[in-house]
Amino acid sequence: MEIDSAPPLVSSFATLAPRYDLVLCDVWGVLHNGVLGSQAAAEALIRAREGGATVILVSNAPREPEGVARILDGFGVPRTAYDAIVTSGMVTSALLAGRPGVKMWHLGPQRDLGIYKGLDLTQASFEEAELIVCTGLFDDTVETPDDYADMLAAARERALPFICANPDIVVERGGDLIWCAGAIAEAYAELGGEVVFCGKPHRPIYETAFATAEKLRGAPVERARTLAIGDALRTDLAGALGYGIDCLFVAAGIHAGELGLEHGAEVEPRALARLLADGPGRPTAVTTRLAW
Repeated sequence: MEIDSAPPLVSSFATLAPRYDLVLCDVWGVLHNGVLGSQAAAEALIRAREGGATVILVSNAPREPEGVARILDGFGVPRTAYDAIVTSGMVTSALLAGRPGVKMWHLGPQRDLGIYKGLDLTQASFEEAELIVCTGLFDDTVETPDDYADMLAAARERALPFICANPDIVVERGGDLIWCAGAIAEAYAELGGEVVFCGKPHRPIYETAFATAEKLRGAPVERARTLAIGDALRTDLAGALGYGIDCLFVAAGIHAGELGLEHGAEVEPRALARLLADGPGRPTAVTTRLAW
């Protein structure tokens, strides 16, 4: 991507917010980094809401919305910063609701079991399962996707469907990159396994977010008046472009290391151009960190 064709760099969300009735904002990488919350980002969303926008947090967290809200409470992000939360966990739960009585094997940490609450399903052993639901690695502090190679090969041999409740490959946790369910799902897909992805960049989570917004606003929302905010090219930017909505790319998130932003630096246009050249397309604008 040539520098002249690069998206504009903006330091203030206030310059963009009036164009939009609906803001679909990412959580991890924008409102917190897994260790610290961003009060500036929360304030920007509060100000957008005060200006008349509906703000929906759209997260690839494999959890119910209230679980994400409690996490944000702990990071000091006030609930006045958003109108609703839509998660890949919600989309996963809706998908499983259409499979009553199914025997499923849960691949992921115990903390994610809340997405199965109220569903008619049987949590079975791997050997008895009819499908796999993956919310992450069992222990993302020490494991890598390579640790699951034998299990994936055995699942492929049985042609087990694989539901990915978090399409993220990695997330940032206090400067470190942590493997997510998407990495295991991609490895299974490479083996020829059947994978259903329930979060960004795939369409169902955006359809859920739009339906939620239209219910809150009591009227249809134009895609031309909708902005996605996120820090991941593969999920946030690709999902926005695929759904036909604008995107504000937050550079100091998952791609901070590639852009040299670990120590409070600002975006350098040439580094940004190199990053975007390998990405899914051009965001509407770029900001280093979300702030009003």
